[in-house]
Amino acid sequence: MIIGGLVLVIAWYLLRLLATRWRAARRLVERLSPYTRRLHAWVLSAPATFGYVAVFTAFTLVQRSAPSELVGLLTRLSSTNLFELHRAPVRALAQSALWVADGGWGLILYVVVFATVVAYAERRYGTPRIILICVTGHVLGSILTARVELWAIRTGRAPAALALVIDVGVSYMMVAGCAAALLVATGRFRLLIAAGLLVGVVLPMVGEHSIWNLGHLFATLSGLSTAALTLAFARPRPAVPSADPLI
Repeated sequence: MIIGGLVLVIAWYLLRLLATRWRAARRLVERLSPYTRRLHAWVLSAPATFGYVAVFTAFTLVQRSAPSELVGLLTRLSSTNLFELHRAPVRALAQSALWVADGGWGLILYVVVFATVVAYAERRYGTPRIILICVTGHVLGSILTARVELWAIRTGRAPAALALVIDVGVSYMMVAGCAAALLVATGRFRLLIAAGLLVGVVLPMVGEHSIWNLGHLFATLSGLSTAALTLAFARPRPAVPSADPLI
């Protein structure tokens, strides 16, 4: 799907180039331009979200094409495990948010959720506030998870090797953005977001009790709290129905 999208983008710009010299191509460009302008406006209405999608998609393509040893080294250095957080906390927190976990597994799902739910939240909160919300969810989710890991290791409830486990991914940013969207969405869309958080965050935590599921819960609650605080000082922007065709 991602490769198909890139092919379509390249084909469109080639078609526009041909339109400068070929009448049939020019007519086709004129027919398609209203739709491409709407798509362009839709993407620009949530620049932070779609910019971030482009970044982690590019890193995922690198994961899938580069040698596995190199990818393993890069993700290990970008991990928010206890060792890297102690050695270079800012770098670990920043770089860990660039990768999709498990070698890029689930990329399409991440892209869909960001392009619909998180992009909706950005349009309602504005770009600066959604960046604050998502970054807070990622940072606090990672730090709180690390504190629990440290406690588990010191009390013998987890092996010492947990301090070196690779822990990267965009999911903390995603669930924080979804939590923010939950506060400003209405109707069936709000129910859909709530159901997604229930299935993706709450139920895995209740059923599996893993440290990673706890991290998603921390990130969700951090994003929810930050979003609520921003709303206490400023109202959300009015909804624009045409900007979110899936709602």
